[in-house]
Amino acid sequence: MKIADVTNLTHKIVNGDRRALARAVTLIESTRKDHQQEAQTLLSNLKTAQKQALRIGLSGTPGVGKSTFIETFGMMLAESGLKLAVLAVDPSSTRSGGSILGDKTRMPLLSRHPNAFIRPSPSRTALGGVAAQTRNVAELCEGAGFDVIIIETVGVGQSETMVSDMTDLFLLLLAPAGGDELQGVKRGIMEKADIVVVNKADGDLKAEATRTAADYASALRLMRHASDCPEGYPRAMTISAVENKGIEEVWEAMQELTDWRKETGVFAATRLDQAKRNFRSAVSDTIMQRLQKDPELSERWKSLEETVKAGELLPDAAAARLLDHLFTSR
Repeated sequence: MKIADVTNLTHKIVNGDRRALARAVTLIESTRKDHQQEAQTLLSNLKTAQKQALRIGLSGTPGVGKSTFIETFGMMLAESGLKLAVLAVDPSSTRSGGSILGDKTRMPLLSRHPNAFIRPSPSRTALGGVAAQTRNVAELCEGAGFDVIIIETVGVGQSETMVSDMTDLFLLLLAPAGGDELQGVKRGIMEKADIVVVNKADGDLKAEATRTAADYASALRLMRHASDCPEGYPRAMTISAVENKGIEEVWEAMQELTDWRKETGVFAATRLDQAKRNFRSAVSDTIMQRLQKDPELSERWKSLEETVKAGELLPDAAAARLLDHLFTSR
């Protein structure tokens, strides 16, 4: 892609061309070196037009109703005139590497709304519940002028804390009557949650959902140091995504928390801290890519792997040798 083509793509994205936006996401997610360079140029171009969107991280165990919540919540925002981007990370098979990427089929109304953009992405080998380029895709959506960006994690449990390093607030969606949930989630993801939302508070589960929310409210007060939150946060709430109950209250809580963080400087400070963490992550990713793609380094990598496999060298010692070779030979 020539510089003129990247400039043209930038212009189309700023002017609301969804096909251009989808093409840009594909460019960002590409592992080709020339595509990565073009993606960085594109993101730099969009910085001048970028508006500050509210980035919301959303996690929860499979079957808790994340897609139903996003559909109901997203339609409320879209109908109010807000532009919404949903970045859904789909788990990839450890055997085939494939992903279903069926999130759009679970959000039939939202996927057709002119104010919404839904993009499923495979997690591939990335850990922490998000894909390798989710952070850059969020930057792209801000440059495209979206008001709210929801990043939905793969939904596998308490290790999904990486999404909090790229969002402004973090929602943890849970279901009632799921056994000993406090034992199941524990610390880690609970310590990152700004709002715990207990879904399926309807029918026979309504009373159980209320009790579950009360349990989590107590747990949050005990485990979370709330210097980045006002009085009353972190908070546990109940909703019914199917019956569209409690959704507006959750949005009001998000806005209240966001307004407080902006007024107190927490919002800006968090974004700056995230930029520092993003830089460190980018350094690690770049080193890994260089090790894998450089023919000489790749060959040395394979040779050291064989020595580790044969028990002739400890993994840490082999890694040190590889990195020593990288930094002394360049």
